[in-house]
Amino acid sequence: MRPPSIPGADEELTGRVEAGLARVTQRLEEVVDHDDPFVSEANHHLAGAGGKGFRPLLTLLASEVGDGWDERVVDAAVGVELTHLASLYHDDVMDEAELRRGVESANARYGNSTAILVGDLLFGTASSVVAGLGAEAVRIQADTFVRLCAGQIRDDRQADAELPSDQAVQAYLEILEDKTGALIATAARYGAMFGGCDEATTRTLTAYGEKVGVVFQLADDLLDVASDAQVSGKTPGTDLREGKATLPVLYARGSEDPADARLLELTRGPVEDADELAEALALLRAHPAMTQAREHTLRVAAQARELLEGLPDSPAVAALRALVDGVADRSR
Repeated sequence: MRPPSIPGADEELTGRVEAGLARVTQRLEEVVDHDDPFVSEANHHLAGAGGKGFRPLLTLLASEVGDGWDERVVDAAVGVELTHLASLYHDDVMDEAELRRGVESANARYGNSTAILVGDLLFGTASSVVAGLGAEAVRIQADTFVRLCAGQIRDDRQADAELPSDQAVQAYLEILEDKTGALIATAARYGAMFGGCDEATTRTLTAYGEKVGVVFQLADDLLDVASDAQVSGKTPGTDLREGKATLPVLYARGSEDPADARLLELTRGPVEDADELAEALALLRAHPAMTQAREHTLRVAAQARELLEGLPDSPAVAALRALVDGVADRSR
């Protein structure tokens, strides 16, 4: 993992969280290792590419609202990060992506079948790590996995749905709550639980985590349109190629301007032709729908911050408040 960026954190908090994240990285290396050299190399492929460590960072920060991190918090963070990594292997197969975290995607490197199996192996490893935390943690992991998969299935099929624009936006946000929000909510929940927070604080941080997860995905969706591969480390226009209508496209579909006819035609289904994909990206980047989607992202970020208002002020709460702002700013 890359060194964490912890906006709003004082020097003491930063030091504790950095030490915790270093321990998470060490533990992650231990559990993804394997006797078979090929399996070990495939397990490490995306972990070694150096993600942002966002979910473990959130787990550690949530624990600091209570008594701080210990080895249980570390294992909880590892379980969440392994679940996330496993989902990336599967996502790249479904998206036929060529890049992930600036390196060759697992499916491009190993083929679809192996990438899926490595993802399954990592899901199993995550479950094994979480099992050491007790029955409640296992139940939460299972519920999270069900929501994550259900959200991904609905996202994969949502291009078939023909809904009015406002209903389509609401349906899409509900997909994101499951697809991305559920796991980030669990990252915060585990940190609060194993960091010694009371039940009310744990509920607050769980709800905060889900909102942050939605903001995270909305920002990612905007980046998929607005950035290039060198900036984002991912293949741009992936959602358009797959025919998935993210928030900018859903807002564009609400337009009655005849000048938008070409954009609406291009984004009606999968955009497989490279020239048409470039044209669709150019039209969407210049469309007011991008501003609408960014404004919506900032509104959800504000809702996440409001959830923290009931917690006593502390360096950790200040850092969580700044964290959601940093996530939202990625969409600008």
